Amino acid sequence: MSDFYREQHKLRLAYMPWLYPRLKPRHRAWAEPWQTQLQQQWSSLETVHFGVHCFVAPQARLFAEPGRDIQVGDGSHIAADCVLHGPLRLGASVSLNHHVTLEGGAAGIEIGDHTRVAAYCTLYAFDHGMDAAALVREQPVRSRGIRIGRDVWLGARVGVVDGVTIGDHAVVGMGSVVTRDVPAWTIVAGNPARVIGHRPGAPTYRGGAPRHGETP
Repeated sequence: MSDFYREQHKLRLAYMPWLYPRLKPRHRAWAEPWQTQLQQQWSSLETVHFGVHCFVAPQARLFAEPGRDIQVGDGSHIAADCVLHGPLRLGASVSLNHHVTLEGGAAGIEIGDHTRVAAYCTLYAFDHGMDAAALVREQPVRSRGIRIGRDVWLGARVGVVDGVTIGDHAVVGMGSVVTRDVPAWTIVAGNPARVIGHRPGAPTYRGGAPRHGETP
């Protein structure tokens, strides 16, 4: 394999990290040591903790000061041009596609297992005050945190504001802005995002889809 081909393959993985677990043995022989070295470098520079079988693109930007840790669960993928600032906790098999921004504020962002976050999504776990008596840059900043459940799909260019909880198995349509909690199994879309349906075959609970944290 030529050096040029290998570099192109690394670039492909950086922008399409879901290909990493599917690598053939001859590619895995160089890709796994490459990833081990990258993740060790991140962990030596920032308070970032990787599980096993993770992938992080070298073009990603991870910032995690002490007390603002970034936890990356087993088998999770972080694509190129993502910007992550702790505190963040990614569950197992979470996928962040390219150009995702996660800003943990003070309260942090939690993302459950098997959740998919498409390209150009932005999650900001803080907010400025808007009192007319002061400039915006001088306003106090609050942070309530963002909680994303298990098996959630955020479509491309979704925005999620501080204080929002998105329940397990929910789906958020492309380009939506989520300003309030989303129940489990619910499909929402729009700006602001509104309920447009439920996932096909979703279990019922007291006449509707189960609420976040409840078992159907």
